[in-house]
Order: sequence, then C-alpha cells, then structure tokens
Amino acid sequence: MPNGPSVDQHEKAAGNPDAQQRLRVAATTSVTTVLRRPCTGPAVWQGPSLADSEEWVLRLSPAQIGELDAALRTVRERSLPLLRVNAGDFPLPTLAGELERIADVLENGRGFVLVKGIPVQRYSEAAVGTIFWGLGRHLGIPVSQNAAGHLLGHVRDTGRTMTDPATRGYQTRARLPFHTDGSDVLGLLCLRAARSGARLTVVSSAAVYNAVLARRPELVERLYRTHFLDRREEQAPGEQPYWAVPLACWHGGRLSIRYNRCYLESVQRFPDVPRLEPADVELFDLIDELAGSPEFRLDLDFGAGDLLLLNNHAVLHSRTAYEDFAEPERQRHVLRLWLALPHGRQLPPSFWGNARGGGGTGRGGITPRDVIAT
Repeated sequence: MPNGPSVDQHEKAAGNPDAQQRLRVAATTSVTTVLRRPCTGPAVWQGPSLADSEEWVLRLSPAQIGELDAALRTVRERSLPLLRVNAGDFPLPTLAGELERIADVLENGRGFVLVKGIPVQRYSEAAVGTIFWGLGRHLGIPVSQNAAGHLLGHVRDTGRTMTDPATRGYQTRARLPFHTDGSDVLGLLCLRAARSGARLTVVSSAAVYNAVLARRPELVERLYRTHFLDRREEQAPGEQPYWAVPLACWHGGRLSIRYNRCYLESVQRFPDVPRLEPADVELFDLIDELAGSPEFRLDLDFGAGDLLLLNNHAVLHSRTAYEDFAEPERQRHVLRLWLALPHGRQLPPSFWGNARGGGGTGRGGITPRDVIAT
C-alpha cells in the first residue's frame, strides 16, 4: 500500500522550492484503495432514527454502582499507583461483561455508547479518576493525549484561545466543530456541566461518507490522499510539526475516517505544507454541512455522571461553545481517556502516520516528550 511523503522528504522540502513541489505531487498522488460504493452495516446510522431509542444508552443499576465502589476500595487497599492499575486490579463481576459488550459495539456496531449514572458527586476527583481509569482498562490501553504524556486528561477552559498555535480545543470553551481524536476510542466522563452550552453531538462517519459519495462522488478520492494536520506545537524532538496522513482508509472491509478541519487549516501556517486546493475546501464544507445536518446528527444530553465512549474511526463528534460559572469549583470539568483497542481493526501504517504511541501498540496517541505519572 503506498504511503505518504516521508519525514526525509519533509526535511528536504524546507526552503527548497523544487522539493516543495515534489512533496505536493507525492501528497496528491498517494491514494490507497478507494471505496466507491455506499457503506452498509450497523456503523451506518442517522441521528433521528436513534433519538427516541435508548439502545445506545447504558444506565447503571445500584448493583453495578456497588461494583464500582468495591473496585475502588480494592485499588485503595492495595495502594496501587493509578497508572499501574489494570483490569484485573479493578474487578467488576457483572459490569465487566457489559464493558465487553460495549467494546464490541464500539468496534463492530454503531460505534458509540453513553453510560449514565456514575455517581461522581459522592467521590473525590481523585476517586472518580480511578473509577474512570479502571473502566477504561477493561476496554483498552490508555495512550498519551499530549506531548506532556498525560494519560488521564482534563477537558476544561484554561482561558486560552485557538489563535495560539500551541492551544488545543479541549483547553478552551469555544465551539469545537465535528472532528475525531487521535486514538481508537475516546472516553469522556463529565464531572461538572457548564452553566450553559457545551452540547455534545455525534454523527456516523460512514453515513456522512455515503452522502458525500451520493452528492459529490468526484470529491471522495480526496479523502484518501495524503493530507497535513497541525500538531499544535506538540511534536517531540525530531518530529515534524505536522502529520502527513490520509483522511480515509478502506482496509480489511472497514471504512475508517479521521477529520479535524481546524488542524487541516492551521497547518497552512507552515510554508513547506502544500496549499489546500479549492476542491479540498469544497469537500470540507460538504462534510461539515452533512455532519451538522439534523438528518444525520444526534445531539446528546451530557451531564454530570455521564460517560461517552466512541470509536474515532467510525464516529465524528462536536461540542458547542459554552458559558461557565464564575466560581472555579463549579466550572465545567470533563475527564478524558484515549484508548487503543487490543483487538481493534486492522489499519495500514500510513493511516497512523509515524505515531509511536499506543502504549507500545503503535495505535495512535501523541508521542510524549517525557512520560509522566500524573
């Protein structure tokens, strides 16, 4: 399978017009197998068909919450450091079976599940973090979410803005357009909701793909070309400040999509990156239009104690802007995990770029400059 431009090609392109032209040619001709027929199966869904159903919701029972309490006590009694806790250290006699079912839904079904009823108010922040980590370890392997090596992330407004190239969306209260994160699975656990706004929305990537194929079939191939995504100043030493990767992959009978328009556009600040073409902008406009359409999207009620799990290869997600409370202890706070699935779909190396993360699996994550334990 052809790959995108190599790191060596990028290094030679800097300040060299001829090399830059060769890089542009490599970027636009590195096309993998293109799916030219509509996707089928449970990963293809439309929001309105799910809006009045709870088939995608797991409401925890008192007995299941009791299992979380008992597992938390087990970890505390053994004085285990958080990052060393695995599934066996966090025993869930019956809930583990539900998590196995969820893992199957994430990879082979509709691609997302909303777990409701985790009693976050009764625990300290550290205890909630342990519970979230334990649940995540039953699903996969946590991978680094930033260059600092954070494995358990915090999504909250830090006062920064996206005009700063070193800022990422989760550090702001701004609207986050439809996008995917850098791992097999994303987990978001709400500790506190915002005063207003911060509505989460999900959409089937395959359904959007089918609609692009129906409306503008000539644009579909562009998804498979090498594109450039801004690392937002989180590259490790020796890494380029951007990824060179395709946005779509048809491999092993599965369609996988990655998309983050913000990073596709902000990477244009680097002179050696090929310029976006008018057809690229048309494609991105169409994806955004379709994903945000009531015909395709599903808006979620996401409050304290809710845990959203989604497969980044199959589901796009977004968040509206929000207003927060003045008191710091009341402000919106969401915990985040990026997980590599031990038995996730097969993907070619070109789809991961040169990622070396994934807890040793090579499946996504941001290469840490220095791995830390908190």
